[in-house]
Amino acid sequence: MTKWSRVLLFGILVLFSFTAQSQSIFGKWKTIDDRTGKPKAIIDIYKKDGLMYGHVVEILEEGREEALCNKCDDERRGKPIVGMTIIDAAKEHDDGKWKGKTLFDPEQAMTFRCKIWLNPNNSNELKVRGYLAFIYRTQTWLRVEG
Repeated sequence: MTKWSRVLLFGILVLFSFTAQSQSIFGKWKTIDDRTGKPKAIIDIYKKDGLMYGHVVEILEEGREEALCNKCDDERRGKPIVGMTIIDAAKEHDDGKWKGKTLFDPEQAMTFRCKIWLNPNNSNELKVRGYLAFIYRTQTWLRVEG
């Protein structure tokens, strides 16, 4: 294999790894309020023991950066929202969607069942749907680069 062949092969592998990485559901996502269209927080979604978890790493709403979960009526009451786990142990399904029983909204102090998937038309958009009985809401979160 010539030097230029190795360089070309290395370049292709690097480009492929960037493409594969951009397709991942894991990483940091900016939540967008589906009612106001304004950014609210940055959530870090990660995989641990084959399950999906997500926690708040930053609040983007001006004046709420140090917000506490004052509406919570459990051990989270009065605790900072930053650092709080809001997606807990979601499982991957064959269709590429992740489903779980715990999508926590600290603003409402409510827990929903959830379904989470990448937008098939734009891998930089994450669809996050919360269910309460037969009623649901879907938000689109945006990938945070870097």
